[in-house]
Amino acid sequence: MEDYRSFSFAKMMGCCSCFGFIKKPRRHRAKRGINNFLSRQLLSDGETDGDEFSYSGDVTSNATSGDDSELQTTLPNRSEDILNFRAQNGMVCRRFPVKETHKLVRSEDENGCKMINEYVREYKIGSGSYGKVALYRSSVDGKHYALKAFHKSHLLKLRVAPSETAMTDVLREVLIMKMIEHPNIVNLIEVIDDPESDDLYMVLEYVEGKWVCEGSGRPCALGEETARKYLRDIVSGLAYLHAHNIVHGDIKPDNLLITRHGTVKIGDFSVSQAFEDGNDELRRSPGTPVFTAPECCLGLTYHGKASDTWAVGVTLYCMILGEYPFLGDTLQDTYDRIVNNPLELPDDIDPQLKNLIEGLLCKDPRLRMTLDDVAEHVWFIGNDGPIAEYSCWCKRNSLEREDSDGSNMLA
Repeated sequence: MEDYRSFSFAKMMGCCSCFGFIKKPRRHRAKRGINNFLSRQLLSDGETDGDEFSYSGDVTSNATSGDDSELQTTLPNRSEDILNFRAQNGMVCRRFPVKETHKLVRSEDENGCKMINEYVREYKIGSGSYGKVALYRSSVDGKHYALKAFHKSHLLKLRVAPSETAMTDVLREVLIMKMIEHPNIVNLIEVIDDPESDDLYMVLEYVEGKWVCEGSGRPCALGEETARKYLRDIVSGLAYLHAHNIVHGDIKPDNLLITRHGTVKIGDFSVSQAFEDGNDELRRSPGTPVFTAPECCLGLTYHGKASDTWAVGVTLYCMILGEYPFLGDTLQDTYDRIVNNPLELPDDIDPQLKNLIEGLLCKDPRLRMTLDDVAEHVWFIGNDGPIAEYSCWCKRNSLEREDSDGSNMLA
């Protein structure tokens, strides 16, 4: 079982020392329903930059802003180089490694259902520009899994930037998910990559659903207690990612899956990035336009953790009010509203909740609330108290090594 202890988030943010990195100083209102189809079309603007599906269902849209050649002027410590270095040096925060299978066998079970190795296909649950997701049942343990399927030849033809194809995004997603494990993050179980086959599969834990607002406005929003519970899970999972020098890049309701017990799990790492040495400065635009932070809309470099935190604020706004805070009639209008329009909140909203939303949706990233700030906020704490620390595997290993070294010195 996971080891939980009460904690200050400031302690958790030092976890990356387990990865062997030494921290250095950083370098210096139109309203629409959340599931409104027209809004999705306006926001996608005909461009995609990542997986268009979350595996539990609806299509989502990711778009780039700015000039692609500008976006690909690489900063030091490219994400792929960092991830490959971590992988080669065993810097993985998992008790058990992700299973890697290099043989793909297609067959049928006794009922004529299609099988991929041990997995029996049941039905499709999502699709997008990169591939598709289907529900499978393991013939070995009887459990359900979500299989995310890609055609490698298709990925290699899809150019997401002048120097990168969609294959780069998928391989980066696989690398990231092979390194992390947390109760509020969808777990990668197995990767099936047969060199003789054009197909690549990610076998993911199956999470039953996600919260969906089937309309527009407060009557369709979540209640405060549910929103608080979901937010606590989101912050816990995202703080773990940031502590392990990973920016998610696409926090939004579609990528927040809900278990039958009401636990939120963060999914879809198709635009996520790794960084090191405390330098989370990024250039490539993050995921979905309506959740994009103001500094990202300007086409300049930005700090990934602060942009993730902004997306948490937009998500909280959606949970409480059932609509987007800054949505225009076109993609450019949406970006203009994010950058220039003041945040509008109803007069009857809880003052503490209003203060939290305003802090998360502060347009100046230097003044924006951090996850530490959120974790200590009175509305966030509610009646449940501070959220518990997840003592991750690499942190436990580090503590055990320190204890062992101390014992050896005493001996």
